[in-house]
Amino acid sequence: MAEHNRHRISRRNMVKIAGGVAAGGVVGGMAVSLSGRDSAGAAQTGTPASSPSTSSTAAPKAAFAHPGMLHNAGDLNRARTRVAAKAEPWLAGWQRLTANRHSASTWKPNARDTIIRGGAGQNYGILFNDIHAAYQNALRWKIAGTKENAETAVAILNAWSGTLTTLTGNSDRFLASGIYGYEFANAAELVRDYPGFDLSRFKKMLLNVFYPLSDDFLKRHNGAFITNYWANWDLCNIAAIMAIGILCDDTAKFDQAVEYFKNGEGNGSVKHAVPFVYENQGLAQWQESGRDQGHTVMGIGLMGSICEMAWNQGVDFYGYDNNRLMKAAEYVAKYNLGGNVPFTKYTWGTGTRGARREQAVISNIGRGQIRPVWELLHNHYARRRRISVPHVTAMAEKVRAEGGGGDYGANSGGFDQLGFGTLLYSK
Repeated sequence: MAEHNRHRISRRNMVKIAGGVAAGGVVGGMAVSLSGRDSAGAAQTGTPASSPSTSSTAAPKAAFAHPGMLHNAGDLNRARTRVAAKAEPWLAGWQRLTANRHSASTWKPNARDTIIRGGAGQNYGILFNDIHAAYQNALRWKIAGTKENAETAVAILNAWSGTLTTLTGNSDRFLASGIYGYEFANAAELVRDYPGFDLSRFKKMLLNVFYPLSDDFLKRHNGAFITNYWANWDLCNIAAIMAIGILCDDTAKFDQAVEYFKNGEGNGSVKHAVPFVYENQGLAQWQESGRDQGHTVMGIGLMGSICEMAWNQGVDFYGYDNNRLMKAAEYVAKYNLGGNVPFTKYTWGTGTRGARREQAVISNIGRGQIRPVWELLHNHYARRRRISVPHVTAMAEKVRAEGGGGDYGANSGGFDQLGFGTLLYSK
């Protein structure tokens, strides 16, 4: 057998192996390139593997792994067994979840036919509160087996898929399609096989209400100059399209997200989101670092979520382009821990004609902000890949135990991440 093909694993066999890993309680997940070479080499060297017919970052062409977004079967099994054993830090993460009011099985859905984000009559807080309630209840069921939590999650998701027809507002509607699209899909993925969940109708809602906005934004950017919108606008919509693709077993949509992450023209593609790399320091500047730290940390979290969803479908974006995200995460963590980092003047075009703007210094606005994004990154790089990421690790330790929506303020920023990384990603 040729060396190139010696370690080839089919997509179907990878799914079977993942299921076996989960059943055996083995710690961690794995990503396998389509060439059959596992991602460890790509993660360490930064060189994506390739196959005779496609790059390693092409979408799987057979069945998707389920659950296969932010959490795979092994993650959930590990959390379940560790919480049952009252082991730390999983127990502390579980206590953050059960203490959150959104996780109560008494939560009642408040579905509406129209959600507005931005402009007159905005009411989008109703939506993000219900999404986080569905997600948190689904997690409680997956980890503790409590039927009442599963039924609450299903009731919320069914209520919205039977009611919501319109997502609108000013340009902020594209933030809604992205953030709430990927979060909604992740909640649904956890209960996709639960009796009474109308998965078909939920898919239709995502495909008819959320996907068209995300697709349009990545293609037209609301009619603006290509660099007008910050990285997080692209990233949340990449995440939504990837998550919708996984939930709907739609390889074309998964491929769309993969291609944009690698080669998209907007600020959310990886080389635009991370425009400057300082190889000798193991750091890389984030696109929004001169704007403020709240949006910078948000962006790191969104890219981490994209990488985790891709990883659980056999695609390694964490190690893509010589670990570009890892260096950016180290940069953002170091600065927000009080350290000094280099900064290269950043210039971009705004409006419809590309009026030139520039940032000459890093912004200290929101410096030290806490968001539940660091455990995912720490546990991938430091635990799965065994790569030293001292600043990311220090930030994860500072935030631990991570909470979720409702634990970081009542406005939308507190619901931009699903959270609970200590519970779900500790290894």
